[in-house]
Parts: sequence; C-alpha cells; structure tokens
Amino acid sequence: MSKRKARIAVLVSGGGTNLQAIIDAASSGIIVSGEVVLVVSSNPSAFALERAKRAGIPAAAVSKKECSSQAEFEGKIVALLEEYGIDLIVLAGFMSILSEDFTGKYPRRIINVHPSLIPSFCGEGFYGLRVHEAALRYGVKVTGATVHFVNEIPDGGEIIMQKAVSVREGDTPEKLQRRVMRLAEWKILPAAVEKISKEIISKSKP
Repeated sequence: MSKRKARIAVLVSGGGTNLQAIIDAASSGIIVSGEVVLVVSSNPSAFALERAKRAGIPAAAVSKKECSSQAEFEGKIVALLEEYGIDLIVLAGFMSILSEDFTGKYPRRIINVHPSLIPSFCGEGFYGLRVHEAALRYGVKVTGATVHFVNEIPDGGEIIMQKAVSVREGDTPEKLQRRVMRLAEWKILPAAVEKISKEIISKSKP
C-alpha cells in the first residue's frame, strides 16, 4: 500500500513561478510527503492555471471581482478545499489577504512565502516589487525570503524557514526580485512544503 501523502492546494494570482517550483520539486523527489491536488486562482487569466493544466493538476478560478463580499469569495474557496480533502494550503503569490474567519479554520495548515526576511519589509502593502523597492530604498545589504504560517495578521504567523540573499551594487527591484526568487523562494518553499506535509502525515496516522 502506498504511503499516504498530504493533499495540497496551491492558491495563486499570477504567473505561478512558485507553483512551478513546487511542481518541479515534486517531480525531482524533493517533495515526497505531499502532492498538489488542486490549484485555485483569484484571477481567471493567471498563467498559473496554465501551469497547473500542463502538470495535470485540477485547477479552478474564483474571481474576487465576481463575488459580492470577502465572505462569498472565501466561501467558494473553502468549498473547493473541502471537496478535494485538502490538508495543506500553500499561498504562492496569492494577492488576497485572507480573513480571520478563513485562517482560523486552518490553524498551522496555511503557509506563505514572502520575499523578504520577516520582520523586515512585511505586513500590509508589502508585496511583489514593493518589497524589493523598499529594501533597496533602505539600503540593506542582505535580504531574502521567508516561509511562514499564515494567521489573521498579514505576514504575522510563525516563521518556518528563511534564506538570506545578498543585495548587489547596481541592483534594480526587478533584478533583486529575480535573484530572491531563484536563490531563496524556489528553494525554501518546496523544502517547507515537504517539512509541513511530513508533519501532517505523521500526526494523522491511525
């Protein structure tokens, strides 16, 4: 009998590079304790949906614009998570802050990757290029990425993993963003997914 794997949903909004890093890590044997069984995008035209399709992963779009409230938007996502029996939710460039109602349903079961070393350059308003713009404006010599549990405070949950990346002379926000993705996000996100999946399975054994 094959060993049970944690059932993972990846929530996305854009290009899905972090989703791709997880898909690649699963095929290369870095992630063995979990499998991505669902991708949910808040943006129906996100390229991440195409990545899911290519990898043969069921995908759905829940457009926030088409929902009358945050509660309706989150309700649709919860219905999908329940339908697929999800154990672990991974936010990979998901551009929507989740309410306390939502995060409270999944304690220590939602993880997010943030492109800085938390507690620097994090919290509400810090996402995407804005994080790297702030890091360069401040003149930090080292930045990086953090994978953390998600709670009701934006970027406020317990840290799971971090990896530092050097800031170089002449960096632009775009250059720094690419380096942080390549050297930090795409390494620690799959590693954290494996770590938490393993913990979930070990706790759920009869």
